[in-house]
This record gives sequence, C-alpha cells and structure tokens, in this order.
Amino acid sequence: MDNSTCPSGDVLVIGGGIHGLSTALHLARAGVRVTVLEAEYCGRHASGVNAGGVRTLGRKVEEIPLSLSSSKLWHGLADLVDDDGGFVSCGQLKLAENADELEECRKRVQQVQALGFDHELLIDREQVFEIIPSISRHVVGGIWVKDDGYALPFRTVTAFRRAAEKLGVKVMENTPALHIDQVGTHWQVKTASGTYQAEHLVVAAGAWAGQLAEQIAEPVPVRPEGLMLMVTHRVAPFCPTVLGATGRALSFKQFSNGTVVIGGKLVGSVEFAARHGEVEINRLSTSARTVTDLFPHLRHLGVNRAWAGIEAFVADDLPVIGGSGKASNLSYSFGFCSAGFQMGLGVGKRLAQEILGETSPISLAPFSIKRFANPMTNHPSVQAVDQY
Repeated sequence: MDNSTCPSGDVLVIGGGIHGLSTALHLARAGVRVTVLEAEYCGRHASGVNAGGVRTLGRKVEEIPLSLSSSKLWHGLADLVDDDGGFVSCGQLKLAENADELEECRKRVQQVQALGFDHELLIDREQVFEIIPSISRHVVGGIWVKDDGYALPFRTVTAFRRAAEKLGVKVMENTPALHIDQVGTHWQVKTASGTYQAEHLVVAAGAWAGQLAEQIAEPVPVRPEGLMLMVTHRVAPFCPTVLGATGRALSFKQFSNGTVVIGGKLVGSVEFAARHGEVEINRLSTSARTVTDLFPHLRHLGVNRAWAGIEAFVADDLPVIGGSGKASNLSYSFGFCSAGFQMGLGVGKRLAQEILGETSPISLAPFSIKRFANPMTNHPSVQAVDQY
C-alpha cells in the first residue's frame, strides 16, 4: 500500500452516490473544499440502479419534511445541476384493490393531514380510472400525489457529479475507504492509493457505511440487500403515472420510449465482499404476476433485461443521518432502505447545513445514530421494501 498523504480538503465524503454527491455539491456551493472517495464508480449501487421513483407518497412520518424539501429541489433540478435528470412530474398513485385496503389508505391520509401535510389525497375508483384508464376494474381507489414522478437515476447522479466538479469538488473513483481514524483535529481515510485527510468526514457509503461506523465503536443494526429491477420490451403507451400498491409489493412505471420498469421487493442475492448483487430470475415472477393482474393485456410482454444493486437496510427502517455520537466532525448519511433516491437532494442540503452550522426547521433527530447507543434496545426487523 502507498502510505503517502493525498491532498487535503475541508471535508472528505466517502461514497459517490446521490447522498454523498448532493452533500458535496451543497458544501461546495458554500465555498467548502470537498473530496469524494468512491469505491467503484459514482452511482454503481443503490443510487444508480434503483427504480427512479421521485416519491413523497407513503413516507415514514419522520421522513416527510425531508422528502417534501427534496420535492422542491427536484422541481428545480435543472437550476441546481444544469440537468433535469430525466425528471417527469407525472404523479404517483398507490392502489387499493379491496375495501380493507381502501380503509387503510383512508387512515393513512387522515394521519398525514393531522400532522399538517396535505400532499397525499384519497381518491375513489372513478378518479383512479380517470388517471389510468387501462387499470383492471377491480381497483377501488388509492392515494394520489400529483407532484411526484420519476427520474433517471444514473443520469441524475452524473449530473450531481458534474455540477460538484464544476465547483471544485474532487471525485476519486475506484478508491475504497479501508480505514478511518481521527488524528488530532483531522480525519484520515486510508485507501490503497494513499491516505486522505480533512477536518470533517462524511460517511455516505451505502451498504458499506456500517463497517466504517464500527471502526469508531458506533455500530448500527444494518444489513445489505441485493435489490433487483427488470425492464420490458416496448409497448404502446398505457400508464401515464407511477404506480405502487397497498396490499402487495409493486414498483411500476412506463418510460416515454414504451418500456416498463418493474420492481417491488425484488430481493436477490448478495456477494458483499465482492460488492456484487446477483439477479435471481425465479424471484422476478411475483412482481410480474402483480403487473399482469393489474394490466392483463401485458401478460405476453417480454422482459428485456434485469439488474441488481446493493443497498443498506437499517433494523428500524429509518436512515442514519447527522452527526456522530462518538466523535467530532463526523457525519453520516446511509441506510435508506431502498427509498433514498428521492430524498438525496434534500438530505444533502440539510446535512450540509448542519456541517456548516446553519439552522433549519427540519430536524434530523429521528435519524440520529445515537438511537442505537443502548445495546439493550430492541430494534424491529425491516418490515417493508419499497422501491417505487
């Protein structure tokens, strides 16, 4: 290993996904010198291979303020990074397929509205058919968010990288962080090509972030999952919005070229040490059957390809965002449980504000790594994997 010391900066960011690059960009806009260390290439895993859902719908209540702040940034993305990331504001619809599911949707909307948020709207059967006329007639209603939509993940990540680099951010690909350590007033990150150092360190390394947190005795109950998606052959336009479902897993959208992207609890296998998510073809059939239940005319539509990336899942189904509970000048942003793509914009801005000492009405307290400081606390297993 080369033990030379590489150029320093004010902030080192480990992880070149949407969260790391968004944080780097917002710091650079404030004049901070930033270096991003990426183990492979930017957007290789969760940020670049997800379903592209830009979703405020169905968020955990703790996430709603961050998600809504992200939504505003998405609608002005071209002004932020000089590229719209392929963002289409087509709305998102969570379907109810029976009376019990519709009642579940009703209670959800009431809960959100009681908290002071009005972005989710309960709609009935006829309103669903007005939005998507080709849907199966057994659908009875759902929840609608008009400002949601989808984007192209890898294009978005690349846009953030380019915008950050224009502001002087150095992005070092194929540079995995091997060890982190605080020496005096600086953080040092050892890599195969040398040691990088900075006053502040941000760990945004996705499924690998937990290993880095352990190095400073700050363990998190986190596990990696290989999440799969598939895309079909082209078909005539029939689905103008993004779809999810209440009673079963679904991630569904049709792009302008006619292809359909399908996901939703498609968990493949993981070769973690090799940083590889493997597609399990036999597990793709469940989501395929859900799609044909909702759109019978697609039963003969062929699948063009499938792919997988690795994401971090935290035991209580909430991400880790904010400052360390053990060390100074250390921040985290990871564990988004397959639902972090949309929030990357707002999380990056909010985390940069915290690092800069700026105030914000959006609290990061629910996401603090300090919630895991008591080893006797029982943290529930992850119950849901939503990718839309």
